[in-house]
Amino acid sequence: MTETTNSTSDKIALVTGGGTGVGKSVARALSSAGWHVVITGRREAVLAATAEELSTETGNKVSWLSCDVGDETSVKTLFANLTDEFGRLDLLVNNAGIGNSPVPLEDISFQEWSNVVAANLTGAFLCTQQAFRLMKAQDPKGGRIINNGSISATTPRPNSAPYTATKHAITGLTKSTALDGRAFDIACGQIDIGNAASDMTARMSGGVPQANGELAPEPTISPAHVADAVVYMAGLPLDANILTLTVMATKMPFVGRG
Repeated sequence: MTETTNSTSDKIALVTGGGTGVGKSVARALSSAGWHVVITGRREAVLAATAEELSTETGNKVSWLSCDVGDETSVKTLFANLTDEFGRLDLLVNNAGIGNSPVPLEDISFQEWSNVVAANLTGAFLCTQQAFRLMKAQDPKGGRIINNGSISATTPRPNSAPYTATKHAITGLTKSTALDGRAFDIACGQIDIGNAASDMTARMSGGVPQANGELAPEPTISPAHVADAVVYMAGLPLDANILTLTVMATKMPFVGRG
């Protein structure tokens, strides 16, 4: 774990998939807002570099702990280390996830299906489970969990069955978590993101498959807009919750008929 400058807050936030992309933007925004942010992911070198960069940029300490969120033992170790180091968790952002190959459904291998489910759904469940245990036991109890749902939690793209299935499932996990957390002051909400600029969306400017079979370029937005929305959700008192929030490129083909 790498730490640099002093934190301005005793509120602890854990961001999965925090080394790159949307997760990095969320970590930056939370750190700038005064949270002590811990980022996690599988690639230690990436995490270390991002933590150092964000610590210098925001003036607040950003820490890192490596973890494969799809592996139960790895997640248990992550939360044991987190508890030992900080003693509590106030915010979990379940951001880690991967897409699937854009091929016909019948050509998706079982291994790829399993990999997507592990990263996108099992990882969110395992981290939520451990966060519940910590948030129930800590004093003061409670905390907040924010899940990255994607607009694929509502409407699929062509050839995206594994990814779309996991994101639909995240909506169910979000609702169950919000319900089961009520008695313990644990709030849970979901942010559905549409076309935030990242490695995953880089190909959109050159054209991506549409529901009518055509290829068309799609607009993207800065992930900073998503991060700002997460900071707002995270900053609410625990007696208020945003259950679902969609942040999307205004002109993307999502709300029209296709």
